[in-house]
Order: sequence, then structure tokens, then C-alpha cells
Amino acid sequence: MSSGGGSVDSLWTEVNRCGQNGDFTRALKAVNKILHEVKEDVTALHCKIVCLVQNCSFKEALNVMNTYSKVLGSELIVFEKAYCEYRLNRVESALKTIESVSEQTDKLKELYGQVLYRMERYDECKAVYTDLIRNSQDEYEEERKTNLSAVVAAMSTWEKASPDDLGLSETTYELSYNAACTLIGRGQLTEALNKLQEAEELCRVFFSEDSDITEEDVESELAVIHSQMAYIMQLQGRTEEALQLYNQVIKLKPSDVGLLAVTANNIITINKDQNVFDSKKKVKLTNADGVEYKLAKKQLQAIEFNKALLAMYTNQADQCRKLSSGLQSQNPGHPRPVLIQVAQLCREKQHSKAIELLQRFSDQHPDSASGIKLTMAQLYLTQGHVTKACDILRSIEDFKHKQGMISALVSMYSHEEDIDSAIDVFSQAIQYYQSEQPGSSVHLALVREAADFKLKYGRKKEAITDLEQLWKQNTNDIHTLAQLISAYSLVDQDKAKSLSKHLPSPESMSFNVDVDELENSHGANYVRKKAAKVTGENLPKEQGQGDVKKKKKKKKKGKLPKNYDPTANPDPERWLPMRERTYYRGRKKGKKKEQVGKGTQGATSGAASDLDASKTASSPPTSPRPGSAQTSASTPAPAASNVVPPRQQKPAAAGPGARKKAPQKKKKGGKGGW
Repeated sequence: MSSGGGSVDSLWTEVNRCGQNGDFTRALKAVNKILHEVKEDVTALHCKIVCLVQNCSFKEALNVMNTYSKVLGSELIVFEKAYCEYRLNRVESALKTIESVSEQTDKLKELYGQVLYRMERYDECKAVYTDLIRNSQDEYEEERKTNLSAVVAAMSTWEKASPDDLGLSETTYELSYNAACTLIGRGQLTEALNKLQEAEELCRVFFSEDSDITEEDVESELAVIHSQMAYIMQLQGRTEEALQLYNQVIKLKPSDVGLLAVTANNIITINKDQNVFDSKKKVKLTNADGVEYKLAKKQLQAIEFNKALLAMYTNQADQCRKLSSGLQSQNPGHPRPVLIQVAQLCREKQHSKAIELLQRFSDQHPDSASGIKLTMAQLYLTQGHVTKACDILRSIEDFKHKQGMISALVSMYSHEEDIDSAIDVFSQAIQYYQSEQPGSSVHLALVREAADFKLKYGRKKEAITDLEQLWKQNTNDIHTLAQLISAYSLVDQDKAKSLSKHLPSPESMSFNVDVDELENSHGANYVRKKAAKVTGENLPKEQGQGDVKKKKKKKKKGKLPKNYDPTANPDPERWLPMRERTYYRGRKKGKKKEQVGKGTQGATSGAASDLDASKTASSPPTSPRPGSAQTSASTPAPAASNVVPPRQQKPAAAGPGARKKAPQKKKKGGKGGW
């Protein structure tokens, strides 16, 4: 026993020494020897679990905990068990394990915050980290602040929340990066881009102090910052710059599969229906193992949507239906999977089925039906059913009283010459704003448009109410008053006369304007012509006051033919056609003209005579006779150019736009140099 006890003591010394050196593999071997000597030793079992966790053998560690659960107890190994479950992506099991403890330690609270963040319960996660920062003081304070800033950024991005400023100092590049993500969620893109540039500088300064870090390591660490910069540029419409940065990140091949998946997805969104071959290569990066544990639910959802759209753009109809149907089953109330299916049906010219699908979804999910009904109206318009489109648009309660919707409805009804329905749209909108926003600029603008519309289509009686309302709002509006008087003149002339008293007097409306100066101004269109001076015999005769001066038009003398002879008698039969005259003898018969268009296509009689070898002189032989040299070479026929035009290369992920040289055609020898 004494020798065995001595060996166990030496083994514990070995375990302690290996643990301090971080050599957990040798420590695990020593612990196993201890357990061989002393079975079910609680301390040894606990050390074995820690060694397995340090060696990332999480499944084996869980097996040990489950096997010796009675010996170890639940309170002793709760942290190790929850951590193993968390690392094995069993997040819900880890949460149950943590919540089963009555009192949590600081390290258990740290893990609790990580679990809540993975489950996207950001409010609870924020409370946990805030409590940790407030009640603990150790060397991990900076990491806790970084995690808290990440929670705030996630709330701003995914929940569109605006949390209070926690006063976190941006002393590290991680804190600065998270602050930039928060600004992106708020829509402050320019400020976010500046913040990312600050994060990049902090990162370079931080790694410049370590001589063991290479430039490749720095670029790999900066990949997430560059990808976020590209995302901002993409939102700003600077797609070329964004695409260049995205491709740089892809070429670095970072170890973070989540970063690769998001970057590849964003490249696919830039390509859209162009450069499909590149998109099909990039989509493979989104299918890497472990991506679902690295990204938020909305990020994964966006990637799946883009996969379905890419299948549609590549004419994979069955694949598109399969993906969109799966998305619809996972997100039954989301309209986007239905819109993808509708787009695929429209590409197949099945518009009626597309409308039926949209109608079914809008009936089942009225809360999400606004965008669906807009799509239905668009499909009806493409088919020429304007009235049905108007009915669908008027059924959308969210947009029913928007100014853009009112304008669209009035335009469509006017196109269909349904003036009554257009006026009804105006009436409902005016009634809504009369109760919700009386006297507002939108309300008065609608009243003015309604009055002008009614006057345009001759509905003066119906326009009286609108005009009266406008005039009461501004009694100095002479234009509205004149319209009101004109409308009342058809209905109540007495009322029109009484209203005309409010018109300004002619004296007050007169302006001190020099008419001559106005007419002679640079912008005048009419120029008064000066009367021509009349002298001598051309003076007009004096007429009475009642006489009216008439200008006589001068008759132009007829032109005589050039060969006119005034002494010769004119031909008495000159008024008859040539064929009916007595001296007509018909046309003289001469040589026949060459008849074009007869015979073979393109041939003429002249060309046929030229081709007759019997009528031509004997020609010398074309080939040289023996002993004689040919004096001139025949002109070679034009050959096709052997220069291949450069082909536009698609961007490839493997190399920086390398071009292959096209093989050139060989020149053939022979006469004429070819």
C-alpha cells in the first residue's frame, strides 16, 4: 500500500506540473493512471473531465459526466457539462443545465450570456453582461465590454432597436468594429464606414507590436472589417468597389465559415441574374459545415432565399419550387417564399396560377397581405385588367389613403374613363384626412386636386363643396374664388353674384404697365410693323367715313412656252390627246432595248454576249509555257483574319483575372503568299 500511495502522489505531482504547463494530454494520461489505482476518485474524475474539455473532446467528457453522475453530483460539474453542451451546439440543453443551478458563479454567468446570445435573446443577454461588468473586477473586463457591445450591435441590426448609450470606450478594434455595426443598424452608413476605418488602424497598430505576426495573419484578421466595409459600399450603390473587396476576402480563405458564407452571399446578390456561373461557385461556400451555428437566423434565411432565386435565374424550375416550398413551410407567414414561387410561375407564363397563389396567401395571412396584393395588382395590370387592379389596391388598408396610392388609382380610373370611381377615391381620402388631420397640408392638397379634377371633367356642381372649403381656408385666393363663381353660375346665379362682390375692383387690379415698352422688350413675340411710306401717284383717294378700304390682288401674267411663236397659228387639235390627233402616226419601230430581268437571275443579254467564247478573240493561256517566266502574279483572294478578338473573362475566384491566349490559325503556303 505504501508503494501504491507513493506512486499516486507522484502521479498527482505530474498532473499538477502538466496542468501548469498546459500539456493536458500528458495530464490526462496521469489522471487515467490515478483512476486505475483509485477508482471513482471525485477529484481525479473532475480533472479528467477538465483535461478532455481542454483537448476539445467534448463528447467524451459528457460521457464521463453521465457515467459518474451519481459520484460527481450535479453541482460540481455543472459548468463543464453546460460548456460541453454549448460547444456541441446543444444550446437548449446548455440553457437547461445552467438554469437548474440555484446560484450562478461568475464563470457560469459568462457562459449563460453566451448561450442567450446564441439563442438571440438579446435583452436578457444584455442584462447578464451589464450585471457582470458592474459586479466584477478582474482582467476579463475588456472581453465583457466587447461582448456587451456585440449584443447592442445585434439588437440594432436584427431587432431595429435603439438601446441607450452604455458609454463603452472604443479602445480596441473589436469595440470599434461593434460600434460600426450598431451604426449600420441605425442606417448611419457614412459614420459606420469611418468607424470601420478606425477599427482597421487600431488592428494594424495592435498586431504591429507582435513580431511573430505576419502580414498574412493581419490581413486574415482584417477580413471581417473589409467585408463589412464592402457591405456598406453595396448599400450605398458602389457595387464595383464592394465586389472588389468581397473578392479580396474570398481569396484570403479565412477560417471563419460564417464570414465566407456571408461574403459569398453578398457577391451573389450583386451578380443577380448576371454572371451566373460565378454565383453557382460562390453558393457552395454557403453550404459549408457549421455555417448554421455561426450566423443569425435572419442571415441564414436570406441565404436560403438567394439560393431559391439563383435556381430561378438558372432555369432550374423544380429546384426553385423545392427550395421555396421548404422556405414557406419554415416561415409560413413570410411573403418572400410565395413571391419567389409567383416569379417562377410568371416566367412559365402561368399568370392565372400565380394570382391564385397570391390570393390564397393573402386570405390565410391578412397581416402580411400588403405586399402580396401589390404584386397581384401588378399582374392584373400586365394582363390589361385595370379595374381588377384598382379593386385590389383599394382593398389594401395600409396604403389606401397614401398620396401615391390615390394618385395611382385616379390615373388608372381616368384611363378607363371611370370618372365617378376616381371622384369616389378623392372623397374617401378627403373624409379620412378630415377626421385624422383636418387642415393639414396633405388634406388641403387633396381638396385642391379633387376640385381641379372635377372642373377638368365638367363636374362643376360637385366641385362647389371643395372650392368653398378651400376659399374659407384662404379668402384672399382670387383664383379659387373665380372658380367658385364659375361653378355657382350654373347652379345658383344669385349666389354667384353675391360672391362676385368679393372680387377686387378693376382699379385695384390695374397695373402701371407701359404697353409699348412691353411690346418692344427683348422677350416680346409680336413686333408691330411700320406702315410703308406712300408718295406721288400712289396716294390713296379720299373716301368717306363709311367706306371700307379693299386691297386689290394683282393678277400674275401667265408664262408662255420657250418656243412660242406669236406669228404662227396655234394647233386647233392641241387640246386633244396625241393618239386622237389626225396627224398621229404611232411610234417608230426601232431596235429592241435590252430586256432586264429575263433569263437567269442577274443575267442580261449584253452579259450573255460577252460570255460567248466564239465572239471573243483567242486569249493567251493562263499557265506559263515551259521555258517562259510569268511576268505578274495573280492577286490573292482576301483571307480571313487570323486575329482572335479578346473575349471578356468572367471574374474567377482562383486567380486575378488571368486570360488564356487563344490559338492562332496557321498560314497556308501557296501562290499569293498564303
